[in-house]
Amino acid sequence: MKKLISAISMFFFLINFSFLYPQNNELPVDKNVTIGKLENGIKYYIRKNQKPEKRAELYLIVSAGSVSENEKQLGLAHFVEHMAFNGTKNFKKNELINYLESIGIQFGPELNAYTSFDQTVYMLTVPTDSLEILTKGFLVLEDWAHNQAFDPTEIDKERGVIIEEWRLGRGAQMRMLDKQLPILFKDSKYAERLPIGKKEIIESFNHQTLIDFYKDWYRPDLIAVAAVGDFDVKEIEGYIKKHFEKIPYPEQIKQREFYPIPNHDETYFAIASDKEAIYSIISMYYKRNPDVIKTVDDYKNLIIHELFFSMLNDRLSEITQMADPPFNFSNAVSRKFVKSADASILAAIVKEGGIYNGFEALLREAERVRQHGFTSTELERQKTNQLRMVEKRRDEKDKTESRELMQDFVSNYLFDEPLIGIDNQYSLYNLLIPQITLEDVNRISEELITPKNRVVMIAIPEKDGVAIPNETELAKIIEKVSNEKIEPYVDKVQVKPLVGVIPNPSPVVESKHIEELGITEWKLGNGVRVFIKPTDFKNDEIVFSAFSSGGSSLVSDEDFLSANNAASLVQESGIGKFSKTELDKYLTGKMVSVYPYVGFYDEGLSGSTS
Repeated sequence: MKKLISAISMFFFLINFSFLYPQNNELPVDKNVTIGKLENGIKYYIRKNQKPEKRAELYLIVSAGSVSENEKQLGLAHFVEHMAFNGTKNFKKNELINYLESIGIQFGPELNAYTSFDQTVYMLTVPTDSLEILTKGFLVLEDWAHNQAFDPTEIDKERGVIIEEWRLGRGAQMRMLDKQLPILFKDSKYAERLPIGKKEIIESFNHQTLIDFYKDWYRPDLIAVAAVGDFDVKEIEGYIKKHFEKIPYPEQIKQREFYPIPNHDETYFAIASDKEAIYSIISMYYKRNPDVIKTVDDYKNLIIHELFFSMLNDRLSEITQMADPPFNFSNAVSRKFVKSADASILAAIVKEGGIYNGFEALLREAERVRQHGFTSTELERQKTNQLRMVEKRRDEKDKTESRELMQDFVSNYLFDEPLIGIDNQYSLYNLLIPQITLEDVNRISEELITPKNRVVMIAIPEKDGVAIPNETELAKIIEKVSNEKIEPYVDKVQVKPLVGVIPNPSPVVESKHIEELGITEWKLGNGVRVFIKPTDFKNDEIVFSAFSSGGSSLVSDEDFLSANNAASLVQESGIGKFSKTELDKYLTGKMVSVYPYVGFYDEGLSGSTS
């Protein structure tokens, strides 16, 4: 009867939402977010959230980064970000960092900033149980927005800091990216505007050149203020108006350009090596025009993309379970990597000397999807999985961290991504996912994985005995795979129960409650002791562990290495008659995880479930 009522309820629920969300209707906006715009053009976002309690995230979002620099300013968008911490109108020189650290705010996790091609974002976490500190937080954001001091002495001191950061602070991965990004962005403005800039300009730029960048691009129509935390929304709106509506709009402005990424028929190769690199990494970028997500139909396409990449990831993961896999780790995602372009990205980490084999295998899986698409069983599994995940996010919405919510505001302001909130997302998923067909998903293969606009990026350690891959060999692999008639994927699924015979439970022979800890202890007939503690940390999660004394300390020297690796081998080996891949498929849509372990003095299992 309960199942019947549930089915009827969902039927009417979906009918109601089909009227609320016609396919061509604009997407709804999260009703929990206050969005406004001041008269000078500054946009603001405010959302009350009590995770964590008595804390607020305050962000200043600037829609300008290194791509807005002129030829004399290369690297100065990043330099301006540094100067924000070296003196403003209300915080002289190092007073800002000293003040914030004196009240317990740590530079790094709670006070930070970053500069990219299209944006500069300043982040500040403040306590909300002190009105003085909270209001000063908005004063800091205001100073960053239009009152940076640019003291000549501090500018010259910071040159050395940035050059030293350039010399020591950039790891192998960033150094290789510096070589690869100009090829990824070939023939576009982005190729000439890497955020790190040019060393010779950092060393010699005129002070006024730096100030000009700040005055040109830190202006009301390119700024947003966002606040998420444990506070009163009306009060916060008042603070934002007090601190930001007085910022003047300049009489003359420069046009904020958004530069295209040119199309190209041939595949580009970006190969880089570094002596400090640890991994050999293959990345394939399939660039495309940015997705526009304004209507319910657009949102349906977004979900189709999510289903596509989830299924592709399952296939790639299955390959890593082989006895001698061509790659040890792989991932496929869709990303908005600059304002004017999105990309499908397939990446893999391969063993040393395994670039060619790994590249061929990665390319073959992409081509298999292009030629044959996915299967109906794969799609149904991922539909179930997506619905279950969005349901869990909705059920845990009051446990969502403020910093996670803040990312939605940043993406909305900078990239016009939808800001619908988890309740609307849950409704739309339940409305749209049942409508999505296998044909819908397979149709977009040509759009998401195409020989055009493809860039192959290789990053490897530079060491004796490891050959640097060359473009000619990589191009031969592309030609070979593109001419292959690849076999369709076969989805092997176990239909038998996970546990064939459910064992008889041992009875509870003794029960007691430990009041001061809120724990109930049961003693079972087989001697096992069970401790249970209700918590409200999550709304739909049970965490468990089982352990016993022993561990690797008890084994012989000969077996010590085996004992230390036993748990990892078990975890990758599946259960009973289910292989690891079959087990993953069986558990689709189920929120469950179990991890065995062997410690030095104990062994056991830990995990969680809904």
